Amino acid sequence: MVTSLGSDSGSSRLSEPGASQHGGGLGNPVGRIGGTETDDDDSEASGSDGEQELRVNGQLTRGACASTSSFHSHLDHKLSKKEVDKLEKKKWTYKWVVAMSNYKWRGTDKCFLKELDSFLFHGLKPTLHKHWLSIYEKSGGADFDSSKQRLFFSICNSYRDILHHNKKPFYLKGLEEDSSTMDAYVMHALNHIFRTRDLVKKNEAKLAKLQDNVKADILSNEAFLDRGFTRPKVLILLPLASVAFRLVKRLIDLTPPKYKSNVEEHERFYREFGAGVSEEKEDEDAAEISESKRSSKPSDFETLFGGNNNDHFMIGIKFTRRSIRLYGDFYSSDMIVASPLGLITKIGEAELYKDKNVDYLSSIEVLIVDHADVILMQNWSHVNTIVEQLNRIPSQQHGTDIMRIRQWYLDGQAPFYRQSIILSSHINPDINGLFNHHCLNHEGKVKLASEYKGVLPKVVLQIRQIYERFDANTAEDADDARFDYFTKKVFPKIKDSTQGGIMLFISSYFEFIRVRNFLKSQEASFCLLGEYTEQSDISRARGWFFDGKKKIMLYTERAHFYHRYKIRGIQNLIIYSLPERKEFYPEVVNLLQGSACTVLFSRFDQLRLERIVGTAASKRMVTSDKGVFVFC
Repeated sequence: MVTSLGSDSGSSRLSEPGASQHGGGLGNPVGRIGGTETDDDDSEASGSDGEQELRVNGQLTRGACASTSSFHSHLDHKLSKKEVDKLEKKKWTYKWVVAMSNYKWRGTDKCFLKELDSFLFHGLKPTLHKHWLSIYEKSGGADFDSSKQRLFFSICNSYRDILHHNKKPFYLKGLEEDSSTMDAYVMHALNHIFRTRDLVKKNEAKLAKLQDNVKADILSNEAFLDRGFTRPKVLILLPLASVAFRLVKRLIDLTPPKYKSNVEEHERFYREFGAGVSEEKEDEDAAEISESKRSSKPSDFETLFGGNNNDHFMIGIKFTRRSIRLYGDFYSSDMIVASPLGLITKIGEAELYKDKNVDYLSSIEVLIVDHADVILMQNWSHVNTIVEQLNRIPSQQHGTDIMRIRQWYLDGQAPFYRQSIILSSHINPDINGLFNHHCLNHEGKVKLASEYKGVLPKVVLQIRQIYERFDANTAEDADDARFDYFTKKVFPKIKDSTQGGIMLFISSYFEFIRVRNFLKSQEASFCLLGEYTEQSDISRARGWFFDGKKKIMLYTERAHFYHRYKIRGIQNLIIYSLPERKEFYPEVVNLLQGSACTVLFSRFDQLRLERIVGTAASKRMVTSDKGVFVFC
């Protein structure tokens, strides 16, 4: 395979399995990457924090005082054809389990969690470690070695793909756990960025001392392969600007003082991502703002949507020798923080216009998707499209020194070196599908296995909850089987009843449309309350339903997520499909003014079912010979 980086790329390097790794001349002047890796502010090497390290034939060795860096061992690994073939099959075998307090970590390949004491901080820059420990102690923390931050950092630092799907989000009173997890992955991202810069700077310093006629021979040493096609190495996807505001603020806090003597565009960031107040006034105004915005909505709704709920944003962050640059050009940034919608817009523009591209996604080495459960309520297909766009060979050179690009980039193997970290409050088939089919890290995978107690005790009313199981042969057939069961078993009872106040709670918008069309065909008396319903129509529908002018109301999970309507007049609740978010089940059931609700489910709903009725009960319900179950 011959890799081309556009017609203006100058000298290039041939890339073919089994071929020599270098050829041709020097390409661009050594140590210069067209403004994407070096600039005047970065003119000094950042040093190694006192660590002694030496590369021999591309391999890292260190003094006795430091252990081998997971950063180097991960990126320097050479994949064999056998390993590549295995990764392309996308078959994963989880070989080990390590139990924690109320969950278990499962992983492929060799278990590393049992060796945490010796493994934990290898490769973390001492400057970062010292600053992190100082912040932890100032916040009142004790025994950092046993903290949640320490544990999750060690998992991130293993460079394996991670699926953490039982994280308590900050808006559900899980502030401590959420912050601990965020601190860990932010510190891992900072370490990856600074380690990358250290390696580039050291190599530039070595090359600067050599004569030009010797550099070509020196560059044939694999030790000088230290970069990708473009500069950005970390991509963090978040659902809302307020969440990005929280993350970037913490990123700045966790950056040691020597690297942030100046934070450029700080005030602009507060205006566009925050609540429009300066950092100095934020704390003193927080209580007043909270009081003025107080409403009848649940506290988690107010916490999540009380700030800047813009879902279309993208910001580049660059770390220079002594400062942090916000709003940097994407090609000169080290990290990109974006919403799926913001980034998918850029991808769409690149497809429409020849003068635009998203080549800055070509060299992402750490992908973090946080609050995936909220992104599920937006448009998860955007995440799939973005991940498919990552690590493609770029259309242009973008000033990169070809002779310094790691060989596995040129071989098209970058997806096998990208670490993907997905964090969510719950799991679903879409998240599972992304993790299983688009996260192909050669280090392997770790994922959570949780036991759920369920949320039935949160139903405060004396209500009979009747669960009816319908049969489905495959997951693909489940939607059709659910619809068939509803039209033949459930709707005839509704049609023949004279009682009104019937609410149909439906999780999926596509199911919502399907049921709506069916009710139209039956000339049923119904009204709609979905995520795309106009506000005037919503007010009218709620009035009609409460007054009994409309017999049936269709209500979607996404409408509840974004508005938390308190619907009055519900006499009969039918949950056509269980909600993804377990906390919505008691919220909706507690709106019922009648004495019973009906829930439809199949064995393919077990992920949702176990979060609501509990893991043990869900297993019995999907395997039992009985098809009807009652909870009171």
